[in-house]
Amino acid sequence: MSVASMRPSRFTESEWQARVKLAAAYRIFAHLGWAELIYNHISLRVPDEPEHFLINPFGLHYSEVTASNLVKVNGRAEIVGHSDWDINPAAFAFHGAIHAQVSDAHCVMHVHTTPTLAVCCTEEGLSYTNFYAAQLWNQVAYHDFEGITVHQDEGERILASAQGKRVLLLRNHGPVVMGPTLAQAFNLMWLVQRACEVQVASQALGTLRPIPVPVLEKCVRDSLNFNPNTGAGEDSFAAMQRLIDRHNPGYDL
Repeated sequence: MSVASMRPSRFTESEWQARVKLAAAYRIFAHLGWAELIYNHISLRVPDEPEHFLINPFGLHYSEVTASNLVKVNGRAEIVGHSDWDINPAAFAFHGAIHAQVSDAHCVMHVHTTPTLAVCCTEEGLSYTNFYAAQLWNQVAYHDFEGITVHQDEGERILASAQGKRVLLLRNHGPVVMGPTLAQAFNLMWLVQRACEVQVASQALGTLRPIPVPVLEKCVRDSLNFNPNTGAGEDSFAAMQRLIDRHNPGYDL
């Protein structure tokens, strides 16, 4: 059945397609073990509605998110239209600020996975000493821990800390990534996750071998994750979506 034929009449075709893709992303995160009970967030700007965003219903596990139960909110975290669910009060403490002030931050993702949080707890932070981290060279900023992110005023400070970078490591907390598309944001988070996994594993073996800066710069230029000629992340996201179609279907309801 096509996406268009399944679309409830209350949604435009473009919004429904965004909802289906975002719901798939939540299922992908659950499959990868990136979920955090009912917490954390992936937010996506609604096509043709720059003031509105989609986010997960508070109380559902990522594996329960569907296209129709995603919640539409405005930049003040107010629910737009009908929803059977509320949203996490922490959801837009910084997501809203990022979406409001970074024009091409159409998708914002935040996780608390063990390796990414472990790296955020170190003084050094991300070490550019492995294949994945090399592709993130000069794209990572840091924000000092202020406690649980439920206070709206911290959103402005988080945004200032980002300094225009696409990856923000919240110290002692976890990573935030911002992407012009959902697929690019996903691929950024994939790189962050894999870089941190390898760093945590390799640090246990001893001193990490540095990579020269010119090589790091070359890795950023050559990365396939954001190259339009290789799908700019769309191809790999589509592959993961096909995996979810096999293992956890029903997100497109």
